[in-house]
This record gives sequence, structure tokens and C-alpha cells, in this order.
Amino acid sequence: MSAGIEGKVVVITGASSGLGEAAARHLAEHGARVVLGARRTQRLEAIADEIVEDGGEALAVPTDVTERQQVQDLVDAAVDAFGRIDVMLNNAGVMPLSPLDRLNVDEWDQMIDVNVKGVLYGIAAALPYMKEQESGHIINVSSDAGHDVHAGSAVYAATKHAVRALSDGLRQEATPYGLRTTIISPGAVESELPDTISEGDVAEKTDALYDNHAVSADSFARAVAFAIEQPEDVDVNEILYRPTTQNL
Repeated sequence: MSAGIEGKVVVITGASSGLGEAAARHLAEHGARVVLGARRTQRLEAIADEIVEDGGEALAVPTDVTERQQVQDLVDAAVDAFGRIDVMLNNAGVMPLSPLDRLNVDEWDQMIDVNVKGVLYGIAAALPYMKEQESGHIINVSSDAGHDVHAGSAVYAATKHAVRALSDGLRQEATPYGLRTTIISPGAVESELPDTISEGDVAEKTDALYDNHAVSADSFARAVAFAIEQPEDVDVNEILYRPTTQNL
């Protein structure tokens, strides 16, 4: 157990695989009570059941982050079950990379809906509870693409730059209430993100990057735990990390 994590109520979006699943399992192992949101109900419930079987506390709530009411229902379920919300981990994301001239406008809309509006909906759901408690921690997942832009990643990078801008604005506005905010910006980490790429040539290139360089999703889980377990008067504002071998 970790003194800074044990007993905290942590809501996680995108919790049915990859980074969100790894964070849920890791935090539960350290005594957190985790509330898991994602669209894949069967997979989500299986993860929650496994956490409970291992002695942890977990609740699965089917959630599509593009629907504001569903995100609100996720956070409300956490408060109904455990009496409070200590951490909101806005992790859900998609990455259908493509050059702009392919005009994959539907995919642009999807990235904006999930990567930006999904984060905003998470903030909107959690912030009133945290203000009332005068404590809480909102962790938003950006990316190394939120720091750098490369050809073929313009829209995805724009959404992740937006997450960083929103998070820093939130940080400044939340200080009167004693809230903490953290941005976590991973590089290539094992997840299903590359599976969302529809363009064959882009997918091939991205798969090669991940095959050669991606690190375990446990790296993300440890970064989340590090931010949470700090003393309440310490606010880790941003963590940017990449695999040692990744040069872009």
C-alpha cells in the first residue's frame, strides 16, 4: 500500500485497455478505490472483477466520453459508491493519424470529440465535487505530440496541445480551492492507439515505431502514481517521458 494513494477514489476514463487499464490495476494494488469508465462494457467489467478478486475495490461504469451525461454519470457513480472523488484521470483518447490532404474530416471530428471535449466533460463532472471538498486532483493525458508536431499528426497534435493549454488554465483557476492538476505526456507506450489509424501507409510507419521503441503501459501507471502520492502541498504539473530509444 502507498500512504499517498491508499483509500483515494480514482475515476479513470479509457480504462478498458492500455494506459487506463494499467493505471487502474496499479493504483488498486496500492489501495486506491478505482472507478472505471470505457465503452467496452464486457472488458471493463472483467477488469473490475479481476481487481476485486485480487482484494481491491473497483466499480465499472460503461462510459462514452463524447457524451457529457455519461461522463457525469461516471463521476456521480463514484461519489454515490464511495462518498467522494479524489482523482479524475482523463485518459480516453484516439489517434487516427493522417496527412491533412487525405481530408479524413470524420476522424478529425472524432479526435476533437474524444481528446478535447472528453477531457472537458471530465473536468466539468469532477470540478464541482472537488471545489466543495476543497481537495482533489485532475490528471489529463496529453502526449509528446502535445509538445512537437510532425507531418501526418497535425490534428492529433493540435488536440494534445489543447489538453496542455486547458490543463494549465485549470491549474491557475483551481489554486484557490487547493486542487492539484497534472499533465502526463507519454511518448510511444504500448496501447491500442495505433489501431485507430485507418491509413495503411501511416499505420505501417507508426506500427514500426511502436514495435521498435514502445515501453510497457506500466510506465504510465507509475507516472500517475508518482503524481498522486506526493504530499498534498506538492503539485506535479507535468510529466513528459519517452522510451530511451525514441528520438522523435
